Amino acid sequence: MANEAINLEAPRIVKRYTVLDSVGIAKGTILRLSAGDLYADASSADGDVFAGVAIEEKTANDGITSIGAAVDGVWDIKCNAGVGIALGAMVCLSGANLIRTVVEADFPLGRPFGKALEAASVSEVIRVRLGLN
Repeated sequence: MANEAINLEAPRIVKRYTVLDSVGIAKGTILRLSAGDLYADASSADGDVFAGVAIEEKTANDGITSIGAAVDGVWDIKCNAGVGIALGAMVCLSGANLIRTVVEADFPLGRPFGKALEAASVSEVIRVRLGLN
């Protein structure tokens, strides 16, 4: 995978999610909720609901069916092509390991997951604080 998130300030909250044994997930991959709040896989599309950032490597077909994911901390995350992000804006997923600014329609669907700690131009990597505080 490309554009994995890079940790800048250590997370304090880690959740375990069930994942498919047949799937490989790189450390730093942004995960999405996939069949309820206990299952996750790699983010892949605009509108995915954030589950966390993988804090460990998961090799395909290794017999392991769970992964740890950070749900707080500060991370470098790439902004989607075609959009910029304002300083302090709330962000949501916009593809595989990509973010965009939240719009009003994202709130009732549970998509917002972090705050931009710096402004971003198109395709730029910026600091994002996970959580909405």
